[in-house]
Amino acid sequence: MISLHLKKLPGTREISLLILAYLYLPIFVLIAYSFNANRSATVWTEFSFAWYGRILANPSIQTAALNSIIVATIATVCATAIALLAALATYRPFYGQKMVEGGINLPLILPEIVTAVATLLLFMALGIKLGLLTVIVAHIGFCIPFAYLPIRARLNDLDKSLLEAANDLYANPWQVFRRVTLPLLWPAVLSGAVLAFVVSLDDFIMTFFVAGPGSTTLPVYIFSAIKAGVTPEINAISTLMLLISIVLVVLAFWLGQRGKQQ
Repeated sequence: MISLHLKKLPGTREISLLILAYLYLPIFVLIAYSFNANRSATVWTEFSFAWYGRILANPSIQTAALNSIIVATIATVCATAIALLAALATYRPFYGQKMVEGGINLPLILPEIVTAVATLLLFMALGIKLGLLTVIVAHIGFCIPFAYLPIRARLNDLDKSLLEAANDLYANPWQVFRRVTLPLLWPAVLSGAVLAFVVSLDDFIMTFFVAGPGSTTLPVYIFSAIKAGVTPEINAISTLMLLISIVLVVLAFWLGQRGKQQ
């Protein structure tokens, strides 16, 4: 049997570098031009932090940022709680388990625009006025699988003998959950919560469809602002959101690794 090593193929390294450059070079350019003193986003003059000061003092951006934080926080708490209950409910095998798990993870498979349109139609059919509440409800449903997967994976790795030992010591189901299961799952719960927060904070498509007046989040604000042209101010907002997302993703990864080591 002949094994094929991709690294030995001619041009593999060069193609890989080109792909990485295509993916990440525009991001580095965006970050660099966020420090551009010139109003034009494509003409460099000198280094400056002025745009960061302007976005922090902009009332519209402050309102959009506050909406994003409110939505992401509430959606994260609710989605993580539901994901934890769903993970516990699907822990032991039962008839139709795969179908239930597939339904929970369906938002990861479906195109987000399909989910967004379906959610919008649901709100319209129920006669619910679009606003911050509809954004929160939509984000809760969309973020559940992101919180569910780390918790479910951690449950699969749990030492079942610990649960059996707690039962042998006459602990009731609630005591087993509170004193054994939850402490062991806590790093995965936090990891899932951080992932859900990042997804909610950065989401645009779902928010764009179900948001109403006064419920603009940062991604929607950025989309509206670039219609008038890309400016260093937009670059600065995008850079801050990118930095926050990277920090939170690294935190989620660290929490996940910490949970595996316990």
